Amino acid sequence: MKRLVSAVLACALTVGLFAGCGQAPSSPSTPASAGSQPVAAPTPEPTPPPYTAEVLTGEKREDGTVPNTRITAIMVNNIAACRPQRGLSDAKVLFEIRVEGGISRFMALYDDYKTIPTVGPVRSGRDQFFRLILPYQALFVHVGESSVQEEFIENYDYGDYNLDGKYVDNVVWRDQSRLNQGYSLEHTAYTSGEKISALVTSRGIDMNRTYNSPVFNFVNYDEPARTLTGGEANEVTVYHSQTYRTRLTYDSASGKYLMSQYAGGSFTPTVDENNNVQLNFDNVLVLFTDIHTYPGHESTDLQYAEYNYGGVGYYYNGGRYEKIRWRKNNDMSVLEFLDGDGNEIPVQLNTGTTYVAVAPLSEAEKFEAPDEVQQAADSAAQAG
Repeated sequence: MKRLVSAVLACALTVGLFAGCGQAPSSPSTPASAGSQPVAAPTPEPTPPPYTAEVLTGEKREDGTVPNTRITAIMVNNIAACRPQRGLSDAKVLFEIRVEGGISRFMALYDDYKTIPTVGPVRSGRDQFFRLILPYQALFVHVGESSVQEEFIENYDYGDYNLDGKYVDNVVWRDQSRLNQGYSLEHTAYTSGEKISALVTSRGIDMNRTYNSPVFNFVNYDEPARTLTGGEANEVTVYHSQTYRTRLTYDSASGKYLMSQYAGGSFTPTVDENNNVQLNFDNVLVLFTDIHTYPGHESTDLQYAEYNYGGVGYYYNGGRYEKIRWRKNNDMSVLEFLDGDGNEIPVQLNTGTTYVAVAPLSEAEKFEAPDEVQQAADSAAQAG
């Protein structure tokens, strides 16, 4: 964003014409000094080109325009029985957080609703996800929602951008082939850019939204990528519960972290059923916080994630890691990442796709990472 386009103003000197280029002709009563030179006109300050970064990746937009499309967030089932999912390899940001019963769930973010592929199985909304996208006023696509999530929708008057497939016709469909294969009904709901676009048009949903900056504090796309300072980290395993674990393994050939998930006693690659591509990310963020059952919701084990106090976290990119701190001051605040040593220094992410795990402090002692990271996680767990 700091590129300068130099504009040089040249003065045309015409033979016999002494005026121009900032020098007035000599007065007859005041002869010009011998050897005097014309004074160059000042060069105007160049206007830098606009910063046209993609909202979700920080990468430069190929068309050179500023993004003005509302983000779309889709809740996706991750119970082991529903895998493989569809459409997650096209997500630019993927959140994974524990929900009831120790299972985890995904929320996939897309920057252009019109180009979203088939995505699913679409599942019910939860407030621990919704609170992360609330500041961006994203279109929120899901099937059903918890009672607490319903309160959030009402309190923030979010009805126009809340597409609940349980009540909104035509936002999802049921895949009969999955039903024929024995999948339960809750694992068969799918949506797509075509479905969402038709609904946006028919309902007159305003999808125009210009964001002042990308969702994360990315390195400028014209600058070299940062080299993380904490040491090597070629593999990281996140425990959401005893049975739900996610492993990210660094592939030096692609420069990406490849996702695998625990099931049946071992890890298997997390593959997109649309294209058979293993999910992969440029950035990995692991954010620890207190996650526990909402008081009064013990019968359903509805989970609450504490965001207001922030916590410790770890950032992975390029086969390396850094210890960070994260914070989100209130529901309308965005996630911020700060220096892990307690300084108020913002942490910049390198451009690209991002996987974000919000992980419970209760599982931090199992966090598989470099020794220094493991020690920090253990201390955070004890403090919590």
